[in-house]
Amino acid sequence: MHKEFICIGCPKGCRLTIEDTSKGYKVEGNNKKKGKVYAIQEMNDPRRIITSTVKIENGFLALLPVKTAMPIPKNLIFDVMKEINKVTVKAPVKLGDVLIENVCFTEIDVIATRDMGEGKIIIEK
Repeated sequence: MHKEFICIGCPKGCRLTIEDTSKGYKVEGNNKKKGKVYAIQEMNDPRRIITSTVKIENGFLALLPVKTAMPIPKNLIFDVMKEINKVTVKAPVKLGDVLIENVCFTEIDVIATRDMGEGKIIIEK
């Protein structure tokens, strides 16, 4: 099997080709070792970090930014988003607070990515 990827291991964005040979994976186009690791990961178990927002009550903003603490399996993105969309938290919240433990039984948490104190929501016109 032969696949092509753009590496996201660093900002360079190398064009990778990977081929499954009888001797293992053959990766070309990578400038760093990270590229080879990324290509093999994409072939066997592609994963992504999800970033999103959740509703927050009593916060000075209406939404709180969140992310998965680690990359989750790519095939679970929509399931994880369904769980994130169900959540409403109450201020105050601290950066790194766990908002959903073990989301979709992945052993990966969804965490807050900023502090959010209490306050009135300000809507600019």
